Amino acid sequence: MISITSSQLEAWLAVLIWPLIRISGLMLVEPLLSNRGIPARLRMGIAFILTLTIAPLLPAPPKFDYISAQGLLMAGQQLLIGVTLGFVMRLVLAGVEMAGHIAGLTMGLGFASFFDPQSGAQSPVLAQFLGIVAILIFVTINGHLLVVSAIFESFHVLPITTDPISAKGFMALVEAAGQMFMIGVTLSLPLVTAILIANVGLGVLARAAPQLNLFAIGFPLMITAGFVVLMLSLPYIVQPIARLLEESVLQGLRIVGLLHGTG
Repeated sequence: MISITSSQLEAWLAVLIWPLIRISGLMLVEPLLSNRGIPARLRMGIAFILTLTIAPLLPAPPKFDYISAQGLLMAGQQLLIGVTLGFVMRLVLAGVEMAGHIAGLTMGLGFASFFDPQSGAQSPVLAQFLGIVAILIFVTINGHLLVVSAIFESFHVLPITTDPISAKGFMALVEAAGQMFMIGVTLSLPLVTAILIANVGLGVLARAAPQLNLFAIGFPLMITAGFVVLMLSLPYIVQPIARLLEESVLQGLRIVGLLHGTG
């Protein structure tokens, strides 16, 4: 009869529990699997399967009592590492949605908003549209495989250890969050420029023919011009978004390395 001692059970749990916490933290904010449309049981199942796949390839974790302050600190540390890695990837999607928000306000579609189940709040329709486009691009470039490779590489960049994390990683994370605004403004710049030119043309027209009703003409003209420019620019923003998504994985690993003080 096979008998399992408590020390053996603790050793098996140590191999699985810390990678599982880190992977679960990643899935809380990662662009694809964090979608609320995916059932929580399915996400936990994926996290457990990834843990069973990755855990045998990792070095042995440090041994200590799990039901202790040190164990809680370790759990919080692994959760923070996973959330940090996923949050950096999430910033690109937030930047793309911000571009849609800016474009919608410029076109005069700021009032056109729908309930976004992902954020649980009202979101402009163009922001939701560009967010869906970004998710489709993420799937097209095998972003889910990039996420799996990133979480595996994170255990080499920042192994499971009881060492405290460095504050350099948090500073780098704040700097990465600032790039979200740059992404939003850059992607929305063609549409904003086209609407600005259309507004200048309407201003000249108003001076030439004051009797024209600009409210009746300008509003549909702005929306039409915005949709035309958006349709023409969509093929050209696919590659920049794909590049930003790929770079976000590398940047996330760099920030994780800075948490360890090795980046």
